[in-house]
Amino acid sequence: MEILSYNCAPCSHVVKLRLELVLKSSNLRQSRPTFRKHKFWCTKIDSRDGSLRFYNLDQSILKKRSHQGRFRSLNILEGFKNVDSKVFSGGYNGYVIGGEEDASGMSKTGESATKVVIPELPDESNGEVGAPVSSCFWEWKPKFNVHYEKAGCENVNSPPVLFLPGFGVGSFHYEKQLKDLGRDCRVWAIDFLGQGMSLPLEDPTPRSSEGDTSVRKDYAWGFGDETEPWASDLVYSIDLWRDQVQYFIEQVIGEPVYIVGNSLGGFVALYFAARNPHLVKGVTLLNATPFWGFLPNPIRSPKLAKVFPWAGTFPLPSSVRKLTKFIWQKISDPRSIAQVLKQVYADHSTKVDEVFSRILETTQHPAAAASFASIMFAPQGQLSFRDALSRCQMNNVPICLMYGKEDPWVNPIWGLQVKRQVPEAPYYEISPAGHCPHDEVPEVVNYLLRGWIKNLETQGSVALPLLDDGESIQYSIARDLEFVRDGSSKSVRVHFFGSRFSLWNMIRSLIKSRFGNSDIKS
Repeated sequence: MEILSYNCAPCSHVVKLRLELVLKSSNLRQSRPTFRKHKFWCTKIDSRDGSLRFYNLDQSILKKRSHQGRFRSLNILEGFKNVDSKVFSGGYNGYVIGGEEDASGMSKTGESATKVVIPELPDESNGEVGAPVSSCFWEWKPKFNVHYEKAGCENVNSPPVLFLPGFGVGSFHYEKQLKDLGRDCRVWAIDFLGQGMSLPLEDPTPRSSEGDTSVRKDYAWGFGDETEPWASDLVYSIDLWRDQVQYFIEQVIGEPVYIVGNSLGGFVALYFAARNPHLVKGVTLLNATPFWGFLPNPIRSPKLAKVFPWAGTFPLPSSVRKLTKFIWQKISDPRSIAQVLKQVYADHSTKVDEVFSRILETTQHPAAAASFASIMFAPQGQLSFRDALSRCQMNNVPICLMYGKEDPWVNPIWGLQVKRQVPEAPYYEISPAGHCPHDEVPEVVNYLLRGWIKNLETQGSVALPLLDDGESIQYSIARDLEFVRDGSSKSVRVHFFGSRFSLWNMIRSLIKSRFGNSDIKS
């Protein structure tokens, strides 16, 4: 046995690794590679975001020992903490950080994904302080009160970030972003009108005062026969939300923002940016829905729109009231809400108690059912998702894509279609993660979002997240992001797709990894 000290090239400025190499003579070429236990930890601190990156050892030092035989074990004697792993003894570059499941996913060349340790969320139970979050109301118009939350407003000259929620939720769905990103950014999250805490404070169609008040006190708002003047043109449509975002940025924030949207919020973010590029510094889409609305837009298709006598205005027609009451009774049931959350979160260990209670609270608002009907029958926007994307591209609006791979609703194929239309946009596919990656793996989304904003703020002098300085990935790479949550280590794999990525390249890569390169042309 020999003791060999070596400064690993990627790690030399961080820690000196003293490796104990237990060498045993053996033929290196084996018919079947085997796994052997070892401990390995080779890290580099990323000065841009404080994350730790893991690298394979410099192969040159290993090759110098090739005549000695096969590595049986590697132990870190100095430096960071040890981690159990395994070595793939069929070749020098065939070892991975992690367990046997990681090795089984390696390519034929023996390459493994670099591991990156990213910061955890502020743990208030351990005395770590997240950014204080304030709950506020802004009166956009008479009777139109918009609820929003904000954090980090004391961070003068820091980037402003606005979060837009998905359908059926509100600003509360971004609590993990407000508390974390609010420590170094100025962050806002709003509730769309007709959702969350931006539901009306008065009945838009009040009923007659006659009748038994003991029965009437719990009746649903919006089911009357006559509309109040303030609600005469009210439709909870994507055009309304686009205008809401515009005036919120102009009147509350007061400067262009980075805008982030999940699901419906992603569509609104893109739609808004397409119409108001001067108010947007960049758009991040989190599993953005690629369409919204079923009825034709009266401006885009005026003749077709006339075919439909009602398009989400108040009062609701009698037939719509009956249908709404029936559907609302089903979807507002706590069991239905729990089932939906189970469906859209890939990791069922994710704590969703707060999200569940806030959604349930919203469904109990007297205006919730009629608002739902207005949303469902509201016309489409003046621009389709594809048209909005094209406009953003023409106006050079930076776009970043972050999609949970296991989303049952907005399948990753939709994100890849966006990537195809805007090839220069960085695309991060996160797994395991479902429809709401910002809430399911907030550590990953916050890390990527911070890095993307830094890349734009520094005009590219800081590399994109997961890339090294000066590194340009044209096709795709994979990184395993590790973080601590509730005292336990978790790992999420993120694929970054570069500017020349295509579905064909992905399919070709899979074929190569399975069947070799002989029959596949580059």
